[in-house]
Amino acid sequence: MKRIVNEGVLWVTQPDKSRTTVKIYGRSYKIVGKENSEHVRRVAGLVDEKMQEIHDVNKSLDTTSLAVLTAVNTMNDYIKLKEDYEVLQNLLEEKEE
Repeated sequence: MKRIVNEGVLWVTQPDKSRTTVKIYGRSYKIVGKENSEHVRRVAGLVDEKMQEIHDVNKSLDTTSLAVLTAVNTMNDYIKLKEDYEVLQNLLEEKEE
């Protein structure tokens, strides 16, 4: 992290982070993070896809409800994958013994 003082304003730059503008559900977002732009665009594309999928099933949802349902669905998928991963890890460990 680099600190720059310019005209009495302290600017904190983070050269190791990428800045990527993505579009999710019709809105633009600037994402700052350590992942490369291609990865960020891929994640944003999946979020947009999931929001569209949920919207197609229930067109009356407002954007906030749609975003929350997308987050809940995504975390549900994540937990299931994590559990599957743990089962596979345990099977591998048992096989190695």
